[in-house]
This record gives sequence, structure tokens and C-alpha cells, in this order.
Amino acid sequence: MDVNTNGRPLKSHEWVLNDLRKQLEEGRLAVGDRLSSVVDLAAQYGVGRSTIREALSVLKAMGLLDIRQGGGTFVKALPSEPPHPGLLRPEWVDRAESLRHILEVRRVLETGCASLAALSRTEDDLAALAETLRSMEDHLGDEALSEQADVRFHEQIAAATHNPVLADLMASLSQKLHDSMKDTRALWFYAERSSAERLLREHQAIFDAIRSRQPQEASTRMEQHITKVEQVLGEKGADVPSR
Repeated sequence: MDVNTNGRPLKSHEWVLNDLRKQLEEGRLAVGDRLSSVVDLAAQYGVGRSTIREALSVLKAMGLLDIRQGGGTFVKALPSEPPHPGLLRPEWVDRAESLRHILEVRRVLETGCASLAALSRTEDDLAALAETLRSMEDHLGDEALSEQADVRFHEQIAAATHNPVLADLMASLSQKLHDSMKDTRALWFYAERSSAERLLREHQAIFDAIRSRQPQEASTRMEQHITKVEQVLGEKGADVPSR
């Protein structure tokens, strides 16, 4: 059985991923080519459809494929450098450490924001959050627009606290927030712990708690959301040495 760089057996989606990526790098799948359907690829590799979707999601996160909802999957030009270098070793450990630091800040700041927002939010705040969730859902197939909506959702939660200091703190972290969420979303796809649909459900659960004025539940949901990303960091062999 094939193994990865850590000596662990490859999961079926990793095996499919490696084969497709090799075809892309060798030019057997050229820029603009349309891949076979998920059904056909599943039959070709002798695996389930979910396995194929997982492999394709990883290649999309790497910037190698363009997955168009209802329109097929197409080969993109090989990027001059990985759009998410943290996904590839040896750059991974340094980038993972930076991401972990940002996640620690987000845990402290955003769990409190979610709790306070549940107590302080107005109907206008709920309307803004709901609109952003709709945008995330409408753009599930567009990673750039979905990512923008993701960041906006978290910033709107801070605004819903109606505490200008918290809102300013989130604004000051805006660029780091964008960068960390870019890596975070790529991690979800790379680890295959989730999909765009599951990420949407995570955000919906946070929204529901805020709408229902349940501060502890809102804080807990945000905590779980951030903790899962940290778990993925460890699962991908990116544990940061203890300080």
C-alpha cells in the first residue's frame, strides 16, 4: 500500500489526488481540459463518488482545477506558486505556526464577540448576517466570493456587539483575518473534514444562536468552529512545538 511522507497509509482520496495531480503536472491533462464526470471517475478509480469529490476539492483548493456548479470541472493553468503554500511541505510548518497564533487570537476575541452579539444584536444586525449567509450559499462554487462573505460574516458579528472597541479590534485584524481564513478554508478542503456546504452549516449554527439570544450557545458554536481547524492542523502533521 502506498504511504504519505509521514509513513501513514494513503487514504483513497489521497491516492486519487496524487494520480490526478501527476497527470496535471505531466500535461496529460492540459489547461482547459474538462475532466470526466464524478460518476465516470469513480468507476475509473473503483472508489465512491464522495472520494472523487474530496480529491477534486483538494485540487481546487490548490488552484489547479475550476469546479463550476452544473458546468463541469476544468483544468486551470499551473500557478507559479501555490495559492496556499501552507498546504505543501516544507513551507507548511512555519505557515501552520502563524495560522495557529491567529487562531488563538480569534478564539479569545470571537467567542466573546459571539456571546455579546447574542445579547446586543438588533434586527438590522440579523438582516445583515442573514444576507451574508445567503451570499455564502449563492457562491458555494466561487471560492473567492465565498471567502469574502466568510470574512464579512465574522466582522458583522463584531459589529453586532455594538462595542466600538471590539469592532475596531476586528477591523485592525482585517488583513490577517483574510489571510487566515484563506488558509483555514483551504485546510478544510485539504483535510476533507468538510465541504463548502458544511462550512455554511457551521456559520448558520452561530447565526441561529445569536438570533435566539443564546450567548453561551453562540460562544460555544464559535469555539467549536475554531477548534476544528486546530484539530485539522494536527491531523495534517503540522503540530507546532510547545512553547
